Amino acid sequence: MDKLLIRGGRELRGEVLVSGAKNAALPELCAALLSAQPVTLRNVPRLQDVATMLKLIRNMGVTVEQGQDGTVRIDAAKLSSPEAPYELVKTMRASVLALGPLLARFGEATVSLPGGCAIGSRPVDQHIKGLQAMGAEITVEHGYILAKLPKGAKRLKGARITTDMVTVTGTENLLMAATLAEGETILENAAQEPEIPDLAEMLIKMGAKIEGHGTSRIRVQGVDALHGCDHRVVADRIEAGTFLCAVAATGGDVVLKHGRADHLDAVIEKLVAAGAQVTALPDGIRVQSQGRLQAQSFRTTEYPGFPTDMQAQFMALNCIAQGTAKVTETIFENRYMHVNELVRLGANIQIDGKVAVMEGVAQLSGATVMATDLRASASLVIAGLVAEGETVVDRIYHLDRGYDRMEAKLAALGADIERIK
Repeated sequence: MDKLLIRGGRELRGEVLVSGAKNAALPELCAALLSAQPVTLRNVPRLQDVATMLKLIRNMGVTVEQGQDGTVRIDAAKLSSPEAPYELVKTMRASVLALGPLLARFGEATVSLPGGCAIGSRPVDQHIKGLQAMGAEITVEHGYILAKLPKGAKRLKGARITTDMVTVTGTENLLMAATLAEGETILENAAQEPEIPDLAEMLIKMGAKIEGHGTSRIRVQGVDALHGCDHRVVADRIEAGTFLCAVAATGGDVVLKHGRADHLDAVIEKLVAAGAQVTALPDGIRVQSQGRLQAQSFRTTEYPGFPTDMQAQFMALNCIAQGTAKVTETIFENRYMHVNELVRLGANIQIDGKVAVMEGVAQLSGATVMATDLRASASLVIAGLVAEGETVVDRIYHLDRGYDRMEAKLAALGADIERIK
């Protein structure tokens, strides 16, 4: 099992390329299942979750061609098995995104209940309720979601669907299914994360009729069939935000090429308040930081609020900032598992339910720590970059699920970091 060895204390300087967004690439790979014509995706990140998704759709009989430049060509014309088995789904929750496209195009789907990060409950009941509202017959048996159209029905039916909670994957699943449904579908309380408009733009290129994507109300007019397309995956705002926090913590001057400042308003606002300089560029973001920053309190919430996927990374920054900060996590109940590991590095953090209170310390001290989930891994890397001495981050397979060669990018910016096999 690979580990990262980090010798802290170096500023970060230079330019880094922000990869395509994992949370856009995964639904867009599933969206390719909606068409019998080839779909080409560009700027697809080289991640473990992407490799798992490609393995999953190959297992269905789909032809996949992968280039070295981040290009993936998918041909689902001969898809033979509309099934996502447990063996492939257990490591990745996003595999449930195959449910809507398979059901919409083939009239049936068998998808294992998903696995992934151990950061709390992410129920798929909203996906199921929405598809049932569109006429699907769905049962859950032996750990599998079994979905099919009623006898005699040829397509899903358009419906007005209001989810009980804002759900990103739920919105994506129902949006994809609605493109081939008969009539109009209206998704109320839809998630607004930038990855959803990016998915919608891809579907529109495939011939879908969609309005309101990027708002809480999405309107879809179903069409008989979708064709192929060529689409570039949007830049990963969470990877960009992670590098923003890393530079703010270590000090330095870095340009994040392809980074989208307009997708990170809540994070950038807190970084500027802390004392970092963040500048939006025509094709990127520049971040400059010098000296010890001021701790910032925040509350995670749905987009465009402060993202839960940036909570751990900003907490690492707060650990070595001046003053006291309070962080409230409202999205996932188990998302403080990195706290004990940060405390091992010398952080001063107290947890009370959904609230974490941290008092900044002048210096962290290197130690061996263990990653517990994807974003927790990133927070430990940031802490290691500023800690005195050597930090070893164990279980970085979590990191590889969501960051495209993070250690290589950090090393190119001047960090003393290496992967140990």
